[in-house]
Amino acid sequence: MSDERELPNSYAEAHGRTRPPNRYGPGHTYLGVPSASLRDPDSLAGAQAVIVGAPFDAGTSYRPGARFGPQAIRGTDYLPHSGYRPHLALRVDPLGELGVVDVGDVNMPQLDSEGGLERLMETCRQVAEAGAIPVVLGGDHTITYATAQGVAKHHGFGRVALIHFDAHADTGDSEGGLWGHGTPMRRLIMSGAVRGDRFLQIGLRGYWPDPPILEWMADQRMRWYEMTEVVERGLDACLTEALERAAEDCDGVFLSVDVDVVDPGMAPGTGTPESGGLTSRQLLDAVRRIGMESNLLGMDVVEVAPAYDQSDVTALLGNRVVLETLSGVTVRRKRDS
Repeated sequence: MSDERELPNSYAEAHGRTRPPNRYGPGHTYLGVPSASLRDPDSLAGAQAVIVGAPFDAGTSYRPGARFGPQAIRGTDYLPHSGYRPHLALRVDPLGELGVVDVGDVNMPQLDSEGGLERLMETCRQVAEAGAIPVVLGGDHTITYATAQGVAKHHGFGRVALIHFDAHADTGDSEGGLWGHGTPMRRLIMSGAVRGDRFLQIGLRGYWPDPPILEWMADQRMRWYEMTEVVERGLDACLTEALERAAEDCDGVFLSVDVDVVDPGMAPGTGTPESGGLTSRQLLDAVRRIGMESNLLGMDVVEVAPAYDQSDVTALLGNRVVLETLSGVTVRRKRDS
């Protein structure tokens, strides 16, 4: 990717605004947390997690619409947007205790995939450099090439393990150098940002990828847990093994959640639904564990496509994935302090 671009990183910078506007929809923040700007370091003071929008779906292969995901995830809730969300079971308020802020959407024009991904990568690097966890709301899964690599640019290539929930491996080999949501995991490994033997995938099922791609994945020493194994062994056992492997010779974890890991009966609002997935309850329990039991360095939630949703259930799931993960992080940091 080129380092010569001089375009603004966010829509706020592009339009000279201090409050971060969002590309598709009104300029509200995630559940009412304070707005911030990377151009104003003081606005990030005390923030341990930073919300970033990535409204990008130029990489979709079937049904587009995930560019509207960030706004849906930010706003879908039945409670006031007060920046206050105490967790009923854990007795923590992740938004307040972590000082969560929202820097708005990254500037990602649909006809400039490479430039948009470059700006997203730099945004995640800056957030990590500021000592905070970038929490990226996608967008299709193409963005993970930029989000995870941005975090690795700060923490060190090969030092960040990746735990990936998805129905699909996203390790395709697209000819012609095209960017797409079926290729980011291969690109990440080939870049050196994430080691293949510290790449853990949970929930794969269906009829893709083809055997040659699976052979490539095995050659990289990737570990994937297909739904058949998750059903046979149980999600807890698979996740325990994944967390142990992620902790070996790495400094922390990047979490990437594609909502299509959940069965489309519970998460219909996504571009490439595949029957037979996790329940929403299983996913929320799993990401909370990851927040509590790993050193979380960054995360993204992708493939929420509101046009195909029913009563906002998928957008609400994406919203709660963020809250459950950050609640786990809050518990871990209070415990370790």
